[in-house]
Amino acid sequence: MQIKLKVWFELDGEYIFGDGRAELLTLIDQLGSMTKAASTLKMSYRHAWGQIRRLEERLGIKLVETRTGGRGGGETNLTDVAKEFLSRYDKFRSGLDMLALDKCKENFCHIYFS
Repeated sequence: MQIKLKVWFELDGEYIFGDGRAELLTLIDQLGSMTKAASTLKMSYRHAWGQIRRLEERLGIKLVETRTGGRGGGETNLTDVAKEFLSRYDKFRSGLDMLALDKCKENFCHIYFS
C-alpha cells in the first residue's frame, strides 16, 4: 500500500513551491543543465527558467548560478542556499509521507485494505 500526497506552499494564494519545482531543482543539480532538466520534464527551457525566476523572487534567494558555454555548452548549478533549501524540503516531504502512511494504518487502511 502506498499513500500519495500532493503538497505545495502558497503565499497570498499564489503557488510558490511543491514537488514539481523540487524535481526541477533536483534535475538541475544532477544534470548541471537547465536545458537537460527542462527536457527531462518535457517542459520548455523558457518555462523552466520562468519557474526558477519566480521562485527566486518569492523566496528572496538566489537558487541557480549559470556559466555561459561555448562549444560544449554552458552549465547551471544550484547555489549552496538552494541545495540546503532542497535538502530541507526533501526531509519535510519524506516526513509527511511517513506520517500519512502511519495515520492511514492507524485509522483507515487496516480496515479497508487488508
